[in-house]
Amino acid sequence: IVGGHEAPEGAWPWVVSLQTHRGGLRFFHLCGGVLLGQRAVLTAGHCVVGRRNPCFWRAVLGLHNIHKHGPHTAKRRIRRILVHSEFRSETLENDLAVFELKSAVPYSLHIQPICLPAGPLPDTDGSGCYISGWGRTQEKGEMSAVLKEARVEILPPSLCNSSEAYAGLVDDRVLCAGAWAGGTDSCQGDSGGPLVCYQPDKYYLVGIASFGVGCGRPRYPGIYVRLSRYRAWL
Repeated sequence: IVGGHEAPEGAWPWVVSLQTHRGGLRFFHLCGGVLLGQRAVLTAGHCVVGRRNPCFWRAVLGLHNIHKHGPHTAKRRIRRILVHSEFRSETLENDLAVFELKSAVPYSLHIQPICLPAGPLPDTDGSGCYISGWGRTQEKGEMSAVLKEARVEILPPSLCNSSEAYAGLVDDRVLCAGAWAGGTDSCQGDSGGPLVCYQPDKYYLVGIASFGVGCGRPRYPGIYVRLSRYRAWL
């Protein structure tokens, strides 16, 4: 996460670290994810390109510091990975995948599922929307050891699609969020993580971090899968 700050421990109990090992013994964080139920984690489809074998993955829940698994942390191996059938790695269309965990995780103060809105949320001014993750803290920077959070604004498609920004690349299956002036964004390692908005009494999952041009650049806010378009698939 570019901008923002360290999240309070347990603040985002649905955030998951999806970790892989390349045939070695050590797992390393690759993508974020979000807990939908006791056995299901939603993430970005592009996270598993070239890595669709569930044996290479694990999910770590209830985590704050990536290097310190505390009493609240649960680790689960993966039974199967379901990628959206119309995911396109060239264009990142339909950039979603679900990891089915081998065994259910018990809920606690530090491990909770996110709420999915029953219908489209009323358009907020985006004032209560947040991203979180362990990704890079600047475009060519290091990953964060601790979970970071940042408040973001959901930007209108007309602005995002303007000729000085994404120039028509953004359709109604995605959302733009961040800051038009730059400085607050998801970055490498945050992909698959949640964009949540508070409304009216709890947080709801609105988007999944998908892609962007660089990280935190002016006029290039982050692009998130617009989950209201995928309720049937979920």
